[in-house]
Amino acid sequence: MPVTARPQLIEVHYRTFAARMLAGRTPEISSGGVAASIQPCNATIGLMSPDVSKTRRPTALAVWLVIAGVIGWWAAFSLTMERIHLLMDPDAVASCDFSVLVQCTANLESWQGQVFGFPNPILGLAGWVAPIVVGMAILAGARFARWFWWLFEAGLTLAFVFVIWLIIQSIFVLGTLCPWCMVTWIVTIPTYYVVTLHVLRTGILPAPASVRRAAGTLMGWVPLLAVLSYAIVAVLAQVRLDVLGSLF
Repeated sequence: MPVTARPQLIEVHYRTFAARMLAGRTPEISSGGVAASIQPCNATIGLMSPDVSKTRRPTALAVWLVIAGVIGWWAAFSLTMERIHLLMDPDAVASCDFSVLVQCTANLESWQGQVFGFPNPILGLAGWVAPIVVGMAILAGARFARWFWWLFEAGLTLAFVFVIWLIIQSIFVLGTLCPWCMVTWIVTIPTYYVVTLHVLRTGILPAPASVRRAAGTLMGWVPLLAVLSYAIVAVLAQVRLDVLGSLF
């Protein structure tokens, strides 16, 4: 091959190499019958074009965690103060006692109100700190390891199951609706939904691609899912306790 043709051949191979690198393919450069295979660094390419769902900060999730955490913590604090007040004066009437149906005293003094040997609101005082801290940390730019999200999701799952059990006990066993307890129900249910959908859609919790896509779609429907959940509880309460009949 003429010497003058070699620079042109090298230029052609270089352009082919660059095009294949940008396309993420394995380029090959051949010269004089000798092929040199150059493998692109997959890790580098992965860093150059990351999954947006993993890098975008979940600001809306963080804001909700802070709001829900504050509301839940205040409900737990209020119930704790009511319990202390009743312990100091057994004949006192709790400020959240409005009727035989809507009251806190029956729930606080029952064994269901102290499942672990101490008042349930103490669990809320400790537990609701976690969403507040996680939400504020995310807003500050923190990124958590996968195992951290697993533990956070596990804690919320336990809280969600415990709340469902308390709802059943309150409606079907105690026959009462505790105002501050209902506030806790209201914030626990959507908090569990949003965190579960977040760890699924981002792949933090391993799941098939179809499940991840479904979780991403359902994330926008969390308010409706929460309202439907509240409606189910309201219907159960009405059927079992005749709430409207007691009010009117």
